[in-house]
Amino acid sequence: MSRIIVLDRNLVNLIAAGEVIERPASVVKELVENSIDAEATSITVTIEDGGRKLIAVSDNGNGMDADDLATAFEPHATSKVREADDLNRIATLGFRGEALASIASVAQIRAVSRTPDSDQAHCIEIDCGEKGPVVPCSGDIGTTIQVRDLFYKTPARRKFLRTANTELGHITEQFARIALPQNGLDLALIHNGRELYRLSKTESLKQRVGRLFPMLASGTGDDLIETETHEKGIRIKALLGPPGLSRTSNQFQYAFVNGRFIRDKFISHAIKEAYRGLLDANRFPVVFLFIEMPFSEYDVNVHPTKIEVRFYNSNLIHSQVLGVLRERLLGTNLNIAARLPAGKSTPGDEENVGRDLRKQQIADAMAEFFRKQRPVHQQQQFDLRVEGVPDHREPAYARTTIDRPAPASIPFQAPLPDVKYLQIHDSYIIEQTDEGFVIIDQHALHERMLYELMRRRLERENLESQRLLLPESFEVTEAQAGVIENHADMLTQLGVELTPFGPRTYAIQTFPTMLSSVSPQEFVHDLLDLLVERGDGVAKRDLFDDILNMAACKAAIKAGQKLTDSEIRQLLADRERFESTSRCPHGRPTTIRFSIGELEKQFKRT
Repeated sequence: MSRIIVLDRNLVNLIAAGEVIERPASVVKELVENSIDAEATSITVTIEDGGRKLIAVSDNGNGMDADDLATAFEPHATSKVREADDLNRIATLGFRGEALASIASVAQIRAVSRTPDSDQAHCIEIDCGEKGPVVPCSGDIGTTIQVRDLFYKTPARRKFLRTANTELGHITEQFARIALPQNGLDLALIHNGRELYRLSKTESLKQRVGRLFPMLASGTGDDLIETETHEKGIRIKALLGPPGLSRTSNQFQYAFVNGRFIRDKFISHAIKEAYRGLLDANRFPVVFLFIEMPFSEYDVNVHPTKIEVRFYNSNLIHSQVLGVLRERLLGTNLNIAARLPAGKSTPGDEENVGRDLRKQQIADAMAEFFRKQRPVHQQQQFDLRVEGVPDHREPAYARTTIDRPAPASIPFQAPLPDVKYLQIHDSYIIEQTDEGFVIIDQHALHERMLYELMRRRLERENLESQRLLLPESFEVTEAQAGVIENHADMLTQLGVELTPFGPRTYAIQTFPTMLSSVSPQEFVHDLLDLLVERGDGVAKRDLFDDILNMAACKAAIKAGQKLTDSEIRQLLADRERFESTSRCPHGRPTTIRFSIGELEKQFKRT
């Protein structure tokens, strides 16, 4: 007796269902995608008990006649592929013809469909692969498919279904993945008779995002940064969450190619690189990315659920996405707006005073406060100047010599006229603006500027260094000695020269001028520890980034450092010479904005 047999068709469908139909959300995905491919403009998804009892998808698409309705539930039956060459230019969301047959093999199906040119609909019922006849019935133009009791004849599969709330969560996620790129569709999702979403094709993409993710975009999407470009045959549109909306996972990073939700490591890496220096390393940005490109430039037939694609030029996609996102982020003011408690206005307050007048009064009062209250200690200044730097765009931070403030017995200088900033707690700077005022973290702001300056310098040449009058010697471990030898070129670029000075001992001969306020021995120790920790498998760019983060943090003004008026003035002036200073290299905010409007609410003036 032969040991090799040909499986019967129903068993083949059950095996296929194991790959395509994982849970109720998979059914929703396949049926809604079929409706979109049928050119529907309105789709309603109705579910009961998290989809375990009922999943119904109704659309107003092209529909099917009696013959097509009977054939549609056969294995590998599809209207979307005719020949092998069609696989190289898939323009539809579905194409394999596996979904309907797989669903029908594990559930009870009732499908009603009617074409626009027909005066009656047709219906078919299937019970776990056992098909009934196609019969005439009443129905609107389009198709309605009801899926009941999923996996009811396969208890081994059904027991892996979770609670109704868990399955509903997966369904709403699939609904969002479909709804986001299909902005021209009316879509509705109903669970147990309660309408969860009703999305209109007249709303903007931002509004749709706000409806689907109110916890991210304040219900309107206005918090998101929009950008769009079309280069090299690739159109990219993106909604970017500011760093303040970052999350602890990449759950809210959505990428679409020609309306298809995908996961791709090249795109994920481009998003991460675009936010480099704007977020903490363990945070993930919120991004909605929409890519349109020729269908022949990628392959969608690489994964059963079609969630992965293979780009024929992955490097081009990576560079285009990175360039568009990074340029938009660097050109945007990412300062955080303060979120104060909502103030309650009192009816009748200031009825005779106009809103504009109240704003002007507050602004004048703040200006008067800063003019009278600014104390300036007599102390040695924090030198931020550099000699011989031809690039006028660069602030000169070659020397950062921080001196202790003079004793408190030294009298105050006379207040300077028109001063609109004030240092508090020797750590924060309050600056008046036309809209209100901002609070600046002096360490974070200076750290960001130092990081940007060093990065800019390293893109052109080595960091400027100075030879130490007395070389500092230190002992190293075997691992540290190894990285000194392996990363000699990198140390040279950083302006650090180390020479052997005895058994397991090195001497620091030169040190970066920009880090003159930092102990050379302490910095080199930390640098070598970092190189040992990161190992040899780290990309050079990532390694440089970590080093510059550490260097900028060590050299920047510290919290608790008393600054003179001229030091504050120069710090604020140099801030304008950089494209983005809203975040420190570790991703923490440097500035928080407070508006006059928020102040008026708190003081019940509105």
